[in-house]
Formats: sequence, structure tokens, C-alpha cells
Amino acid sequence: MEEQPAPDPRSEHQPDPRAGKAAARARIEQQQTWVDLQVRQAMERGDFDDLPGAGKPIPDLGTTHDPDWWVKRLVERERITVLPPALQLRKDDAELDAALDALGSEREARAFVEDFNARVIRARYTPVDGPPLITMPRDVDATLAAWRERRAVRRTTTSAAAPQRRRWWRRRR
Repeated sequence: MEEQPAPDPRSEHQPDPRAGKAAARARIEQQQTWVDLQVRQAMERGDFDDLPGAGKPIPDLGTTHDPDWWVKRLVERERITVLPPALQLRKDDAELDAALDALGSEREARAFVEDFNARVIRARYTPVDGPPLITMPRDVDATLAAWRERRAVRRTTTSAAAPQRRRWWRRRR
């Protein structure tokens, strides 16, 4: 009896790499046809009609290459303002009362003022970039007292302006 060589155990468990590549190629081709179908259906529905910039040349095409073009466009489109920390804190200080008035609870307002104060103190201990920092931290209790007064005035003016509605359980029959 002649002994036959034992089959290689690796050959049983490893798929043929050519079959895997062929399957991947077929899957990619099928995906491309699916994408083409979706684009064609969207064009038939008119999803691409009246897009902004349709029929217009691409702005700044052919000018010198700027590697930060996308950042500049993002800042322009989203109207992002980037200020030095000292100027940003001045702006935040000027808008602090209006921002507090938009908050609903005293806990939120206190956290907002404390966050502002922490940013001011952090900016005081970092090296100065740009104009000097003249913004001072706010007194939390005094700021919250003013916020409570403005809130009370708003409530009285809105309650006086709005007519009293009868509750459903107090209706006359």
C-alpha cells in the first residue's frame, strides 16, 4: 500500500484569493451601478435643478493655490468671527446680560457667569496675544440680582399685557 500525502490543513480553511478579489470587484461594480441609478433617478425627479451656483463659473478657479481655501470659505459662509481673546472677552462682556436673559433658571445663569469669569481669569494668566485685556470678572451675586430684577420686570409686563384666561376647571356653565 502506497501512502498518500496528508492534505495540507491550511488549504481547506483558506479561500482562494482570486475568488475573493473577483467577488470584491463584482460588488464594487454593482455598487457603482446602484449609485448611477440613484443619481439618474434624482435627475429625473429634478433634485439637481435650481442649485445655488448652477450655470455660474466656479469662483476663484485658476487663481493661485491656497491650502487653507476651505477654512476661509467656511469662515465666510458660517460668518465665524475669530477675535483675539481680549477682544472676544470684551464682546462677551457686552453681550452677557442679553445672553443671561435668554436663560431660564438661576442655576443656568450662575453657571454662565462663572464660566465667563473663569475665561477672564484664564486669559489674565496667559501671555497676551493682541490688545491688552481690560475685561474684569463679574460679581456673580450682583449680576444674578440684576438678572432677577430684569426677569421680574419682564414677567410683570408680559402678564399685564396678556389677558387672563379662565382655566377649564373654573369655567362658568
